[in-house]
Amino acid sequence: MSIEWVNQVIDDLRAWGRAREVEVDADEVRLLCDYSSDYLNVSELGDFTPETFDELLLSIYPRKVIAPPESAQETVAAARTLVDYLSAAGAVPEPTAMRMRARLDDIAPRMTEALADPANFGMAKSLFSSIGPESLEQSIAIPSGELPDLGEAPCDCPGCTPLPAARLAPPEDLTAALPSVPMLAEQPLPDDGDPLAAWAQAVARVVEHGTEGSVTGWPELDEGLYDLFDMLYRLQVRVPVTVIGDYLGEIAGDGEIDLTAVLDRLAWHGMLQVSGDSAQLTPLAVWGLREHYLSLGLDAPQAADLAETDALGLIEGLLDGVPTEIAEDDISRWLTGRTPGEAAATLLAAASGAPSVARGIAVSIVDRLSAEAAPQVRDHLDDPELRPHAIHWLSARGLPAPPLTQEELLWVSIDMLALAMPAAEEDPEIFAENMAASGPPAHMIEEMWRVDHPDVVEVLELLGRFIPDDTVAKAARKAAFKARSRAIR
Repeated sequence: MSIEWVNQVIDDLRAWGRAREVEVDADEVRLLCDYSSDYLNVSELGDFTPETFDELLLSIYPRKVIAPPESAQETVAAARTLVDYLSAAGAVPEPTAMRMRARLDDIAPRMTEALADPANFGMAKSLFSSIGPESLEQSIAIPSGELPDLGEAPCDCPGCTPLPAARLAPPEDLTAALPSVPMLAEQPLPDDGDPLAAWAQAVARVVEHGTEGSVTGWPELDEGLYDLFDMLYRLQVRVPVTVIGDYLGEIAGDGEIDLTAVLDRLAWHGMLQVSGDSAQLTPLAVWGLREHYLSLGLDAPQAADLAETDALGLIEGLLDGVPTEIAEDDISRWLTGRTPGEAAATLLAAASGAPSVARGIAVSIVDRLSAEAAPQVRDHLDDPELRPHAIHWLSARGLPAPPLTQEELLWVSIDMLALAMPAAEEDPEIFAENMAASGPPAHMIEEMWRVDHPDVVEVLELLGRFIPDDTVAKAARKAAFKARSRAIR
C-alpha cells in the first residue's frame, strides 16, 4: 500500500469538511482507503468505482474486520462522505457519484448481514488461547499457531514459505495407528517390510493432482487438497470445520458440496481427525506430509523437545506455534529442571529487547514462579521494557515494589493488549466482555498515542474496533490516527 496518497486524501478531506461544516469520520474513511489500496488496486481517488464499494463493504471489510453488525451504518455513512468528496474534488463525474450513492443504498442492509454472518469470521485470523479479564492483568496466552486465510491459496512454489518444525509422534506409535485407518482395510499397504515408508507413498498419492475425485468425491476439490493440507500442516492446531468449508467452497465455486461427506472421506483416508466442530491432521498425516516434503527437496524440520532447550529456545519454540496442550507440557517439564530463580533470570534475560509477543511469553512463564524468584525479577527493574512487568509481578505477590509511573502504566497496558490482539480477532465477543470488565478507562486510551511502543497503532485500532462503548471506541480510533500520524512524521 502506498500510504502517501491515503494521507493526502485524509488531509484534503478534513479541510473539505471544515470548509463546508461537514462532519468527517476521517478514521473510518482512512480504513476504507487503506483496504481499497491493499486489496482492490486503488492507488488514487479516480480509481474508485461503484463496484469498488460492493467488494470493499460486502466482502473485504466483513472478512478482515470483526465489528458488530450495527457498526455497518457508521461505515456506510463514512463511505457516503467519501463519495461526496470524490464528486466535489472532481475525482469522479457526478453521474458516477450518483451510481455510487445508489449502490451504497443497496449495500447498507446487506453489510449489516455480512458483518453478522459467522461464515465471514476466522478467515484471516489467528488461533490463540482464549484470555479472560485476569489474563489482561497478569498472565498472557501462549500462541497456539497462526491461521492464515484459507481462501487465499499459497504461492504455487511450495518452497517460497519455510515450513514450521513439526511435532512427530514416535515411530512405534505411528506404526501401531496404521491398522485404525479405514482406507487400509480396503487398500492394504504393500508388505515391503517398512509400513511407514509405504504409508508415506499413500499420503503422496492423496495430495498429488490427478486423483480425479477419488479422495473427496469431487474432482475439483481433489485438486485443492495439497494447499489445504499444507495450511493445516503449518498451523499444527485444530481448525473450525467452517474454515475448511469456506476454503473448499471457494474451490468449488458455484458447485454444491457436502462438507460432512468430504470430511468423512478425508478421515477415511487417515488424513483428518474431526471432533465436534473442529478438525486437524492426524499424526499419521503429519508424518506422511513431512516425508512428502522431504521427497520434494524441501526443508521440513522436526520440532525439538522444548523442555531440553535453553530459555531462548523455549521462547522461540513456543513462538513457532505449539498447540496449547503440548506447550503446557513443555513449559512444565522445562520449569521442573530449574529453580524459580534460575528460570526467572534466564527467561527475563532472553526477553530483554525482544518483540512484545516473545516478551509476553517469557513474562507469562515467569508469572507462574513463586516469590523465591523475587531477587532475579528485581534485577530487571532497570530494563525500561521489563520494569513495568517486574513491578506488577512483585506487587501481585505482596512484595515491596516501586510505584508505576503514568507513562509506565500506559506502556504496560499497550504491551499486554498487544499480546491480546490475536485472541481478540479470534473471539471478539469474549474480548469485548474482557474490555468491559477490566479494560483501560477512556482517559487512559486517549493518552496512549503518546507512548513510544512499537504496537501502539495496532492496539488502538484493536480497541477502536472491539470496545462495545461507541464513544470510547471512537476515541481509540482517533488516538490511533494521532499515533499513526506521529509515526509518519
